Order: sequence, then C-alpha cells, then structure tokens
Amino acid sequence: MNNAIGRRRFLLTLGALGIFPKTGLTLSPAGEAGLVTLIGAAWRGPNAGDTHYAGVLAADWERKQLEIRYAVPLPTRPHGLVPQADGGLLVNGVRPGTWLLRCDGGGKVMQQVKVEEESASVRLSGHIVVGRDVMYTTEIDYNNDRGRIGVRDRVSLKKLDEWDAGGIEPHQALLDEAGHLIVANGGVPRTLADKKYDLQRMDSSLVRLDGQNGRLLRQWKLDDPRLSLRHIAWSQAPVGGKTFLGVAMQAEHDDAARRAGAPILAVFDGEQLTTPTRANDGHGYAGDITAAYNGGFALSSNKAGVAQLWHPGAPDKLSAIVELDDAYALADWPGASRAGGVLVATAIGLVRWHPSAPPVLLPWPQPMALDNHWVRMA
Repeated sequence: MNNAIGRRRFLLTLGALGIFPKTGLTLSPAGEAGLVTLIGAAWRGPNAGDTHYAGVLAADWERKQLEIRYAVPLPTRPHGLVPQADGGLLVNGVRPGTWLLRCDGGGKVMQQVKVEEESASVRLSGHIVVGRDVMYTTEIDYNNDRGRIGVRDRVSLKKLDEWDAGGIEPHQALLDEAGHLIVANGGVPRTLADKKYDLQRMDSSLVRLDGQNGRLLRQWKLDDPRLSLRHIAWSQAPVGGKTFLGVAMQAEHDDAARRAGAPILAVFDGEQLTTPTRANDGHGYAGDITAAYNGGFALSSNKAGVAQLWHPGAPDKLSAIVELDDAYALADWPGASRAGGVLVATAIGLVRWHPSAPPVLLPWPQPMALDNHWVRMA
C-alpha cells in the first residue's frame, strides 16, 4: 500500500495548481462539515466473482475511520444510485439492467422490479432521477436501438409511461430548474449482450425533454460524433449564480491515438455545449463527474488512476487533485464554510480533497472494490 502511494502523487492544493485568478476566488478556512459523512455506495468483494452490494458507508473524520452502516446484496452488478430521505437508496442494475430496487435506511429491501417482466426488449441503461411526482429511468429498446425514458411511480417503482429519449443509448438524466429532463444520450449502438457495434452510426447528444410529457424541447451535439456523452453533474458558481452542466465523455474512435487524445469534458452553459479544453487523461475516458470548487467539476479516470479538476476561471486546463489507482466514484464534499471538496473512491480507500482543508485518506473497512458511482447522503 505504501509503495502504491509512493508511486503516485497523492494530493495537490489549489495553491500548488496555480490555476485560479488572484481576484474574486479567495479561499476561506474550511473545517469539518459534520464529524461524520454518510455515503451511498456500491461495491463487491476483492474478487471478480464476489457478491455485489449497495449500502451506506460512514466516514468518521474525527476517528479517521470508515465503516459500513448497512449492506444490501444485489442480484448483479449495480450502476446508478439515488439517496432517499429515510437514509435508504434507489439502485438499478448495470446496462442492460434487469432490476430496480429501493431499500430503507436500515438496508431492508422495500420494493423491487424485474424489468424483464415489463418488456421483452427494453432494459435499464444507467441511471435514475427522482422528480416531484414521479421518477425516471434511462432505458434502451434493444429491438430498434431507440433510447427510452421510463416514467415510474415513486413508491412502487412500477412503470406508468415510456417516452422517447431523443437519441440512442440514454445514460444519465438530471432535472433542470424548470423540472425538465436533461438527458445525456451516449449514442453507442449496443446488443442485448452489451456489445458495441456499428460505431460509425454513433449519434451522441444532450437533449432537454419536457418533464410533464416527454416532448423534445431542444437538442445539442458536438462536432465529433465519436465522443460519447455519458455522465452529467450541475455546478453553480457562487458569484453571479451562473450554473453549468458538466458532461463526462468517453471516446469511441477506431484509432487508438485519437481515443487517447480525445477531450473528456464538455460544458453546457444553458445555451451552448462546448469542449473547453482538450486536456484529458491520456485515455479519452472519464468515468464519473461531480460538482467541485466554485462552479467547477471533478472528473475521474480509473484507467489512468487520476481525478482532475476543471474550473471556469481557467477553462483550458485540467489539474490533477488525486492520483491513485482506480480513482473512480466521485461525490461532492462541502467544508464548513464553503462547498467545493470532492470524495474520491480509490483502490485503497476514500480520499477527501478540499481546496482549503487538510487531505484525508480513510482505508476501506474490509477488502472491497468500489463500483463506478457513489452519492453523498443528505
């Protein structure tokens, strides 16, 4: 473990990065935002065939320990997670997902849906978003490659309606301030065995759908059709309240050199979708994204073992904040006086980074491999 840390830079501070202007972005001391942070997570044991779990981890910053509050065994590998008000989680299976469940704050499964019983050809594609009255799931109809949005009852999880996603392979969706759905369509044709094919037909896009009826309101695309838009996160600048949507991308070019040099971040400002920087991870692969310091974003790449920071004050740069093997799942972490920190899952444990708080590494409580995503619980 010590050798692994020695081989890679562990943490950097914003002062060392030198990427922010000297005016308008002053830092204030950040203490602990509560002595314990609860994180909804998905993991398995250290071996590839071990059981998958979803549950809640408790990071005790004073004791410098990480513990499992509860763990729910899952039918197969999970993907999207959504925290619930009672301390429970909504979880769905990885693409092509065949199950969707809700557990309560004690880890008891309260509802579970078998997607094959709803449709012979439609499967879950990635993520869940909860609206005011209903919840939505991204889905794929494998009969015709069309992306779907499942509209579901928030309690029973049963499907009430099904909308066109406005593109191929919808992966993650979020709600905007008006209650409309912003959907990242990955654009990759896939078989029911999750094999990619006909990549020359890729059609990735960001769309806005009416949150009441699914009507396509607007669509945005990048010039490069081989950039798959996958994970998304909102981030708001404290000065002026400007809101940005960050889009983590994964390159699907046939040529390895083009993949390696492809940008991994797109930013949507409400009107335009752009790639502000071609700085990347050397693989063209962003695994997760979360809001970070002052309207910025953190992006992870498990392939490169790095989490990087992008900030609108220096839009042409990505700066490494954590470099450890298997840097993957991300969640925001607020300091006592200002948000902007990031919780990063790595091969050896949880890393907490904040621009004005000491870095912390909490080892996993037992041998375990974290999955793609986790979420900070309210």
